[in-house]
Amino acid sequence: MRQIPDITETELWIARTTLAERYGQPIAPEVADSEIRIEPSDRELTQVPVIFWQAEDCNFIIFKTGERNYRGQFFYRLYQQYGTGVREYDDLTECIVSLLQTQADYVAQERGDIPQKRR
Repeated sequence: MRQIPDITETELWIARTTLAERYGQPIAPEVADSEIRIEPSDRELTQVPVIFWQAEDCNFIIFKTGERNYRGQFFYRLYQQYGTGVREYDDLTECIVSLLQTQADYVAQERGDIPQKRR
């Protein structure tokens, strides 16, 4: 089983700073653990540290999957989970900014401000 390093104080600072810039006020991200499949083919789950926060009616989570590897998701309900389309980032700031932008685009699409993407 692969051991993933814990969230560092520097990573928490990056999250707090990025979120404060986005929302114009302090947002206190929290740290927890989750179990995920690191690779889609993995049969076993790996425990990984996560950073999570809630803003309005949306929940955000960043999974730390390696020394400098991150995945992000946002969700409204368990059956409404979304990602950025990028499997993994090697830069936490890029991961958070991409996640926030994807969620903002989703909200704008739902409001009708930007056209729905064709699938």
